[in-house]
Order: sequence, then C-alpha cells, then structure tokens
Amino acid sequence: MPSAARNTATTPTSDTSSGRAPAPRLPLVFLILAGLTALPSLSSLSSDVYLPALPDVAGTFRTTAVVVQLTLTSCLIGMALGQLVIGPLSDRLGRRRPLLVGMALYTVASVACALAPTAGTLIGLRFVQGAAGAAGIVIARAIIRDLYEGVKIAQVFSTLMLISGVAPVVAPLFGAQLLHVTDWRGIFAALAILGALMVATIGFGLPETLPATARHTRGLGLAQMRGLLADRVFTGCLLAAGGAFAAFFAYLAASPFVLQGLYGASPQTYALLFGLNAAGMVGMGQLNGRYLVRRFPVHAVVTAGLGLLLLASLVMLALATGMLGHPGLTLVCAVLFVLISSLGLLIGNANALAMNRTRHAAGSASALLGSTSFLIGALVSPLAGLTDSAVPMALIQTLAAAGALAGFALLARGPLAVKPRIPGA
Repeated sequence: MPSAARNTATTPTSDTSSGRAPAPRLPLVFLILAGLTALPSLSSLSSDVYLPALPDVAGTFRTTAVVVQLTLTSCLIGMALGQLVIGPLSDRLGRRRPLLVGMALYTVASVACALAPTAGTLIGLRFVQGAAGAAGIVIARAIIRDLYEGVKIAQVFSTLMLISGVAPVVAPLFGAQLLHVTDWRGIFAALAILGALMVATIGFGLPETLPATARHTRGLGLAQMRGLLADRVFTGCLLAAGGAFAAFFAYLAASPFVLQGLYGASPQTYALLFGLNAAGMVGMGQLNGRYLVRRFPVHAVVTAGLGLLLLASLVMLALATGMLGHPGLTLVCAVLFVLISSLGLLIGNANALAMNRTRHAAGSASALLGSTSFLIGALVSPLAGLTDSAVPMALIQTLAAAGALAGFALLARGPLAVKPRIPGA
C-alpha cells in the first residue's frame, strides 16, 4: 500500500460534509461488531454449535445423516445468497435498519427451527436463518469501512479475527454442553435468545453509520458490483481471500478424518490440536494488526502470507502422497499449524485492502467478499473428503494457494491508492 494510504488517520472521521457519519461511541460499537462476528451471524455459531446434535436430529425425524447434513448446507447457501441481497440494500437504506430486520428475522427463524415438525421444514428454515444472519456478517464489514480508513481497517479486521478464530473452537464445546441439559431444539432456542439480545443491543447502542447523503438511491447494487469486479485490485484481493477460505474450509472438512482416522489422534487430542491451530491463526492476526501492517505495506504482507500458505500446502501435499516417506502425527500437525497460522496474514488484510477500494459501495463490496467465501466453503467441503486419504485436502489447499498468489500478484500490483470507477462511489 502506498505511503498515503499507510499514513491515513487511525481514528474515525466525523466530517459529515464529506458524507461520513459522526463518530459513534466506538467501544460499544466494537463490542456490537464482535457480537455480530461471534454470535448469531457467524456460521461457526449457527452451524458448529449445532454439530454435536446432528445424531439427535436424525433420530428425531427418523432420517439419514445425509438428509440432516443438508440442514448445514442450506444454512451456508442462505448466508452466501443473503449477503448478495443485504449488502447492496444497506448501501441504499443505511446500515441500521437492514441489520435490525435481519437479526430480528434470525431470531424468529431460530425459534421456528426449534419447533420444526419435519426434516424438510428444518432444511428450509435453516436457509432462512442463514440468509437473515447474513445481515450481521455483511453489514459488520460495511460499518468498519464507514468508520475507518487505510491501515486502520486492517488493524480492526485483525482484532475481530481474535473473535472469529475463537468462535469455531468454542461453539462445538458450547453446543455439547447444552446437550447435557437440553436436546437439539434447545440449541436453537439458545440461538434465538442470543439473536434477541443482539437486536436489543443494536437498537440501543448502534447509531446509523452511513449518512443519507452517502447512500445510493437507484438500482439494486448490480452496477456497483460490476464496477467492483471490473477493478483489478479489488478482484485480486477477492481471489486472495477466496484462496485463504478454500484452504481453511478444506481443513475444517477433512482434518477430523485425517488426524483421527489416518494418524491415530484421539478425540481429545484432536480437539487440542484444533484449538492450537486456531490459536496460531489468531496469534498471527494479532501480530499482523499490532506490528506488521504498521511497518510494511499491507499488500506485501498479503503476498508473504500467500507465499507461506503455498509453501505449507506443498509440504502437506508431499506428506500426503508419500513423497517424504511416512510421517508421524507430530510432523503433520506442525505443517498444518504453519498452514492455518498463515491465514492470519491473509483474511483480514485481503478484506481490508478490498474494502478500502470504495467508500460508498461498502455494502456491495462486503457482499461480494462474504458470499464468495461461503460459496467456496459449500463447494470445497465435500471435495476435501473424496478419498480415504489426506491428498484431496492437501491438493485443494495447494491449488487454492497457487491460484490466489498468482491472481493477487497479477491483479493487485501497481499503485493501490488509485480508486476504481464504481457507479455512485
């Protein structure tokens, strides 16, 4: 990133004449953004909390595990498609109203899921729950863009990664504990309570961050999305973030089988290793926000992160194919630790660079970033388990890292301060 971008003020501006909202009470707003990241809107809570209950659900409806898995798939698809609608809508109506409506609908959908009479009904309601919860994901990113400029965006994203990195570890544990006192329906009831708390907190504590003078008044955001995709730097950042998510979802889908089935880790050991990898990603994200982006151009940090991801993926592929002999659990876990930790340099920074490309189409930009990641997750997850080996996971990670590095290096080169020509921006 050029020096002009690196020297941007690190506090939100309150100049309404420039189309920016007055600075709200930032500590409270940050807590709300953290809640939107960790609670009802993030898939790790509305999916991972529910994972320990899947056998229960199959037993209740007397159906197969394959049918029950569709309740997870429908939630991911709902989140992906919901962002494409809600993001541009927030550019037109402001952030607050779509967020309140989305979280309220999420709460109602969670209650309906708890009362679902059939598996088919639950699959449909999970789609609605995911689409409504998408409001929290997409608008949280847009609010960050409303409030911050330049490097500060990368720092805020890195801090929020602490929340998003811990959530996938805590969520299944939370769900397992709930199952000691309730059944799967009680888990959805708990999610409804969390959703209602978010609605109340947003209603009382989150002001509008997008003033009326900065909103779009025409169209559904398609022109803004076309303009964003025509911007080579934004597209390069989108590819970098997409490659990182492909590697991450391949790991999420295949690591239980790889570490437990192939390398003999016990469930307790696997849980410990999963938490250790999450801690590595979070720790790298914190190092990024506190040190790296203050001293190096953000696009250089992304390039380094993609290079590290590609190197670790190539080593993992060599281990999986037997090119390096027959490694033990320790070596495989060490490589996976490096691989997952490298994502701490990628996801927040790539999102920050992409969001920094536009101010008045932040909702559309956030929608493209978020929907891409969830669609990639829905595609990659089943592919990572095609065979009884670690090869599919490692191959997906290698191809994703190589493609992301090539795309980012080709498209995001040059003066990143030059803004795209986005209609209305």
